[in-house]
Amino acid sequence: MKRLIEKGLMFGNLIRVDSPVLVDRYNRALKHLTGKTTELEDFHVDISGYSPEIGDELDDTLYLNHDGVNRQFILLTTEQKTAPLLNVQFSTSRGILRQFIAQNEAELFALTARDAVAGELVNSVFVADTAARLFDIRQITVEADTTEGTVATAAKLGKMIDQFKSEPDAWFDDVLIAEMIGLAKKTGDVVRNPVKLRQMVFQQDNFWTARFGGIYVFRGVEHPAAIAAGNKGSLGDLPVPYVFDLTETSAIAKFLQLNDLVEPIIKARGIDAAAILHQKMDFVVAEVASKMGEDLSGATRRDLRNLGRRYASNLPEEWQGLAALVRWADEGGDWPHITSEHPAYFYTLRARDHPDADLINMLLAQLTPLDIRQLFICHKEAFYATYATWPDEKKEYVADFLHREYQVDKAGTRRALFGHEAPMAEPQVVPPPIPDIIAQVGPWGAVRRK
Repeated sequence: MKRLIEKGLMFGNLIRVDSPVLVDRYNRALKHLTGKTTELEDFHVDISGYSPEIGDELDDTLYLNHDGVNRQFILLTTEQKTAPLLNVQFSTSRGILRQFIAQNEAELFALTARDAVAGELVNSVFVADTAARLFDIRQITVEADTTEGTVATAAKLGKMIDQFKSEPDAWFDDVLIAEMIGLAKKTGDVVRNPVKLRQMVFQQDNFWTARFGGIYVFRGVEHPAAIAAGNKGSLGDLPVPYVFDLTETSAIAKFLQLNDLVEPIIKARGIDAAAILHQKMDFVVAEVASKMGEDLSGATRRDLRNLGRRYASNLPEEWQGLAALVRWADEGGDWPHITSEHPAYFYTLRARDHPDADLINMLLAQLTPLDIRQLFICHKEAFYATYATWPDEKKEYVADFLHREYQVDKAGTRRALFGHEAPMAEPQVVPPPIPDIIAQVGPWGAVRRK
């Protein structure tokens, strides 16, 4: 992983904490949330305040995420909104934290000027000991306050002020006035400068979780289902009509088509489809060449073309299917018949423009592991796990490619790949959007209940 760290592809954009004042605030918040403290004098934190250095020190990568279900967070600065989220357990967590910071940025800026803000993404499930318990998670509520309880104190003071203004005898209530003065010393003037964080609740209908080997949960669609990254038989009974695993490509294709969740890259607007397919073919060639022991350091597209010719007989069906599609797009060849059983099928798709586009692209990335760029952008947990299994030749090529062609213009690359997507889609605040009614069934027919 050293290559990725050096090139900013892993642990990149973390916020450095090296001020004694900020370290002290972090320790107060950490003690408040977990009962633990750190001896480190400097470290880095992600958007939730999780530090990989402190995780190593405590030998607990989930010290702010007990049992991987209710993520706690520590905010030292509003700049954390640009940081990544490490050790992701739910795909919606970073989007929720990002929206919470953005919607309360002025208030959080004022609060973090004096203290750390500690909080939690709260749901009704504290322990997910079975996969079925994950389906009890319906909403996520953000609860936060400073370690000194400034927000709660301000709310209490606000009620006292209302009482003082509304009750005719309040002017003579020395106890009430003394309490108000005491609270005001902690909160400041809450009339001119209100200290209040917006109450935010997020719907949790469609999401991915790392729990139980990885599960994609789709409840807010016309045809609900769950898709397991591992063995679906080990999950037990789940409260959805259909459960698939990643080997059931035809069933997944039907699910995506019936819910109108994907579109062919070749027919998508606003992107250079042929260029995207050519790049996917290069990634397949790199996979083959690395297995043959080729040195891919600094390999250009021309180098990969030459390697593709050299190992033409070794190129898999993924490459053949994409090549046929490119011939149709570039040269007016015959339209290739690529069914859901074809290994190239999911490489030819991308998510439609809808609120869960990021989740669908995440699923497609896991179904197309040879497309290293989409895997890195859309599913970093799967990327890091897969990266660890590659030979050094491929690790070097992938790290260099992502550093050279993705890191320099992340937003531009996402635009070029997904067109309609600017930043990745964020979880929606309640009330959730109503899903569109599907007008027609896809070409593979309806998914039948067993």
